[in-house]
This record gives sequence, C-alpha cells and structure tokens, in this order.
Amino acid sequence: MWRRGWVGAGFITGLVALSASIAPDGPAEASSPTADDGATVIGERFRGRRTLDLTIRSPVLAMPVQVRLLLPRGWSRDGRRTWPVLWLLAGAGGAPAEHTSWTANTDVERMTEDSGVIVVMPAGGRCGNYTDWWNHGKAGPPKWETFHLTEVRQILERGYRAGTARAVAGSGMGGMGAMAYAARHRGLFRAAASFSGPLHTLHRDDSGLDVADLIELGVAIGCPAADWTDVWGDPEVQRVVWRQHNPYELVDRLSGVRLYVSAGDGSPGPYDPQPGTDPDILEALAHRVGLEFTGKLKKLGIPASTHFYRGTHSWPYWQRELEAALPVMLAEIA
Repeated sequence: MWRRGWVGAGFITGLVALSASIAPDGPAEASSPTADDGATVIGERFRGRRTLDLTIRSPVLAMPVQVRLLLPRGWSRDGRRTWPVLWLLAGAGGAPAEHTSWTANTDVERMTEDSGVIVVMPAGGRCGNYTDWWNHGKAGPPKWETFHLTEVRQILERGYRAGTARAVAGSGMGGMGAMAYAARHRGLFRAAASFSGPLHTLHRDDSGLDVADLIELGVAIGCPAADWTDVWGDPEVQRVVWRQHNPYELVDRLSGVRLYVSAGDGSPGPYDPQPGTDPDILEALAHRVGLEFTGKLKKLGIPASTHFYRGTHSWPYWQRELEAALPVMLAEIA
C-alpha cells in the first residue's frame, strides 16, 4: 500500500522502537588519504585493539560521516600486503551512529578475529537508503552510493591496505543495500548477503505494508525536512528509476556472486517473548519479498544459500545469520 496513512504517530513510534602502534582509545596516527573527488579522512580514533573509527568529509554529503573498521591481525598501515574486505551495512531507523550498530549488537569482533579481512561498517545516513538520491531529476547530495562505493573504497585502498576482494552484507535496509550494490556494480563484490532485507522495492500490497511505505516512513522519521519522493521519485511515475535500484529487477546481474538470503516470518521465534506477541509486520514483509527474490533467482538458475525461519526483525537473529553466512562469504574473498 503506497502512501495510505502509515506515517501515523503510533506506527512511527513502534518503528523507532525497533594492528596499530598506539594505545586503544587514543588518537590514531595522523593520515589523510583522499578520494578522487576530494573526500578525505579528517579524524581517526582507535576504540580498541582492532577497532578504528574514521571521520570522513565528503563533497557529496552535507556533513562529516563516520566509518568503523575492524582490522585483521597483522595489519599495518605501512605493510606491503593488502587485505580482503567485508562490508557490513546497517538498517534504517534513524540511529545517529549506524557505524557502531554491528559491533554494539553482535559479536562480529569475535567472529572475525581470525578471518584475515578488514571489516568495514559505514554510516548510511538516517534515511539514506543506500543510493544517490534522485532529487526530482536534479541529482546532487546526498549521494550515499557514491560515498560508500567510490569515496570510502578509494580511501581504504589508498590509506588502509584494503584489497580488491570484497563481500557485502546487511540487515534490514542494509540487506537491500547489499544486494543492490552487488547488482548495480558488477564485479565489485564476490559475495553478498541480506538478512531481513526488503529485496523487492516495487512489491505492492493494497491491504498492508509495502517497501515504498518503509521508504516513506524512513524519510519521515530520519529526514523530516525532506520529501520521500526525493529518493527515487514516485514509484508509479518514476517507475524506471525505482526499477534501476530494485534488487528484484536486477537479479540477473547477480550471476557469479555468492549469495545468502534470509528472513523470518514475523512470528515469535526462539529469541522472542513467548507466543502471544503481536506479529512483526516488518519481518513478515521482508519474508514475502525475500521469497519472491529467491524465487526469481531460482527461475534464472542463479544459486543462493537461503534460510527462511520463524522469527522477528531483531538483532539476535541477524547475529545468528551473520555467523551462518560468514563462512560462505569468506570462502570467496579470504
């Protein structure tokens, strides 16, 4: 259901509920690697033995943005070797520190301790949707896709020993971003995983919640000064623009990419309260469109690992799914 009253106070409230040579927590060694368009690192700070936070000033975003790195054992800024890269994308919800979501809510540090990869966890904006906004045909900022896949990628390769073997995964809207990034930039990622991602943005349900409704809600919550159609336009009038960014429409471009897709059905599962809890409509939607997405993959003969399960739109499930998907992705890049 597109634009049919989901931006109500009650629903919005419910959605919102939803190695280095320095000491840990001290300032990192001064360095200013720069992307081709002038995006540059303006701050570094180690938050632990492996955790390095970067602050990047970008010409395609309105303000500096943070990116969190987990560095592999043996990493050195001045070393000769490069390292494979695993990108982890956060979901929506208006959190001001999305770059900390994965380390705050999962055991990703333990999981990747001996993986031999750089883990990259970028902020994605309060309502960025992992895309360069259409802005009614005028383009211009915000350009999150450009920030991530051009600016951050170049900065990591030029200043942090990142290599060219890459995988990408995400939860919620980050799962949509992972599949869209892999499809829209063929050859950039060898593996892609979506955990509860809305993988068919043009899926329509006249009786309930659509992915377009999620985008409208995300903009209303995270970027209230913006119009939700600034992202890709109206899903009917600018249907071509939506199709260009819809993972379901781009599945043929995922041939050759190692894929992992999972989602819960919205009913209470092993990490939820006892039966009686209301169904999770966000996860139920991710489940429906995930089945459509993987059904199309199967029809085209594109293999994918899948896990559809009983459960809700929450971090305990994404912790489990990351642990399951990690060997699949590492086998392609490490």
